[in-house]
Amino acid sequence: MSNTQLTYVVAGGCGLIGLVAFITLVLAPALQSHRRPWERVAVIVLSGYVFAAFVGVGVVLGAWIVLQWPNWF
Repeated sequence: MSNTQLTYVVAGGCGLIGLVAFITLVLAPALQSHRRPWERVAVIVLSGYVFAAFVGVGVVLGAWIVLQWPNWF
């Protein structure tokens, strides 16, 4: 396995762990607290916005670290 493949496997594993954590810690309790179908749909949509914000912050922070890395070392 090459270094690039290993990087992809690690990144995919981290993404999967993050997705499972989000579903377990945010989406599942939110869905269990509502009974009406339209409320559950709203919870899923709004949780999607929260997930997108988390991903966006992660991408921006990751890009900043990649750009600043040569200055640090």
